[in-house]
Parts: sequence; C-alpha cells; structure tokens
Amino acid sequence: MSGPDGAEALPAMDHPARRDRLRALLGDAGCDALLVTSPVDVRYLTGFTGSSGAVIVGADASDDVLVTDARYRERVGEVEIAHVELVMRLEGLLADASRGSVHGALGVDADHMTLAAAARIEAARGGRAVVATSGLVARLRSEKDPAELARMRRACAITAATLEDLAGAGIAPGTSERSLARQVEAAMLERGAEGIAFATIVAAGPNGASPHHAPTERPVEPGELVTIDCGALVDGYHADMTRTLPVGDPGRVPGLLAEVHAVVVAANAAGRAAAGADVPVAQVDGAARRVVSDAGYADAFVHPTGHGIGLEIHEAPLVTDRSAASLKVGTAFTVEPGIYLPGTGGVRIEDSLVILPGGPDVMTVMERRLVGA
Repeated sequence: MSGPDGAEALPAMDHPARRDRLRALLGDAGCDALLVTSPVDVRYLTGFTGSSGAVIVGADASDDVLVTDARYRERVGEVEIAHVELVMRLEGLLADASRGSVHGALGVDADHMTLAAAARIEAARGGRAVVATSGLVARLRSEKDPAELARMRRACAITAATLEDLAGAGIAPGTSERSLARQVEAAMLERGAEGIAFATIVAAGPNGASPHHAPTERPVEPGELVTIDCGALVDGYHADMTRTLPVGDPGRVPGLLAEVHAVVVAANAAGRAAAGADVPVAQVDGAARRVVSDAGYADAFVHPTGHGIGLEIHEAPLVTDRSAASLKVGTAFTVEPGIYLPGTGGVRIEDSLVILPGGPDVMTVMERRLVGA
C-alpha cells in the first residue's frame, strides 16, 4: 500500500497502548493520574499535534482526557481517547470532583511544568498538592516502537540519499556555505520530507572548527573540508547525520586534516561497535573518545559522543561519560565524534542508530571515508 506521494504507507501509531504503558508506571510514581503538558509528550501519547493542549492519563483508560481549545476542534476528531475537552482553562476541569482518578493524587511532569503553573493547579484543586514526577514519558519515548522506527528510517534514508548525491556530484569550488545548506534542504523536501529536522549546518575550511557553525556567504575553496550536518523530518520524527566532504580532489586536502578525518572515521566505528542492548552509554562514549585521545586529539573532542533522537532532535539518553543510562532495545541515538582545530578546520562523522535484539542497526547508510570527485 502506498501513500499519496507514492511512498509506502507508514504503519499506524498505537497511542492507547502508549498510554497503557504510562498508566502502569503511575502507582510507583505515587499518583492516580498524570497531567502531561509538554506538546511533544502529548503528541506521543495521543497523536494530537496542536501547539496548545494537555493530556490526563488516569488509572483507567476511561479516565483519559485530551484537553485543548476550540481552535483545534477539527484536529481532535481522529484522536483515540476516552474524552476530549475543549476548554480555555485547564484549571476548571481539574477542579471537577466528579472526574475519578483525575481528582485523586495528580502527578505532573516537573521537567516541563513551571512552579507558577503547578501553583495554579493546586489552587484549583482546593490547595491539594500535585505530585512531582520526572521522566516518566521520556522513559517510554526512549524505546521506539516499530511505527516510530518506520518514520525514522524513512527520514534517515532521505537524509543519507541527499548527502550521497551531493558527495557523488562533488562540491563545486566557489559555492557558498549558505547555498549548500539551501541545496541540501531543498533536496530533502523533494525526496518526501515534510520539513527539516533542524537548521542545516555547513562549515567549510576554518569554520569547521565550530561544531554548530551557522552557514555564511563564504565560498568554499578547493582542497577544503566541508562539514554538513543535516536531517529530514518525517511525520514528526527526526533524522540526524553528518559527513565531512572534500571540495574537489580529496588528494588536495592538507595532510593534517586528512589524518584527522581518518581518526574521526575510526572513532565513529568504535562507538558504533561498542553499542548494544543493556550497554551503558558511557561505554559507547568511552570507546569513541579513546580513539580520539590515543591519536593525540583529546582536547579537540569538545562535545558528547551522541544523543537520543525521535520526536525531538535531542532526546534521552545523552551519550556521555557522565550518563548512568544504558541502551535498550528500541533506543534510537547518534554516534557523532568530532575533532575541532581552531584556525585550521574540523571533522565530524555522525550516524543515527537503533538498538535491535541482534545489536545496533545504522539507519544512515553512507560512505564515511574521505572520498570525493
């Protein structure tokens, strides 16, 4: 079966099952119901994509309520949930003592709710305190289900095909960083992306020493390296991928930068090889960082090795030596070591992966070595 753009139709999301998984966590969190206000978490639990909304997940599915306002009357029509309330103020709904578990011990996500908002809710509930929770939905989101992975795989395939075409055609000297960024983004949209996952990074020559360089009108020059960090967006799910490509003949790349490129390629491979189910993320970071350190560039690797990815471009877990998290089956994340030399340039090689029962699966498939026209 194909979608309207000719691509294979994406599998349907099972939002009620996600709420059931969350419901099973409420007792240990000390609450009868959880009020979720983060727009991304609301989308994950219900499929609702409006910018203003909340969902209350109760002890029973019959207690679940999606709360938004009349601007989204049509948009809530396909949401599978027991109740939809179109109200201007959430507090009035929470003051209703007839609403079962909603009127019991009400949890809130302290990572996304301000103290002022919590105080308003407590006042509406007659002064009864809310229960502060942390990371309940984030824990669920960190383990992707098959429908989510289908969207991520499509986003990653679009991104990889775009960069592969660019590498195959070669980067023409004189092209500006900004023009390259526009070219990459247009190509991803033409391939079926609904949007871009983030503003594309294009950093040429000395600008490659800045990990999050914003593209300028600076023209690229023969023999330079150009770091391109980009991602497609498919039905809300993000891809994240980086390749560092030569301008023209790769043989003209200065020896130091060619060496750095090879080190980063090796560090990327080490990070990917270290990943697996129940592997601490600190172990993945350590494997990649050790390659860079052993090559003498420890101080030039200035960021974590990676991060989770999904409905947001940066999700849990953060792949760093300070993290206590472990990879689980379904965890989607990046491995993106880099070396940055101020005044000279830099290299980053990034892939998006997912942990499967048999090991890590790379979703961004493309050559990593220094190749070019």
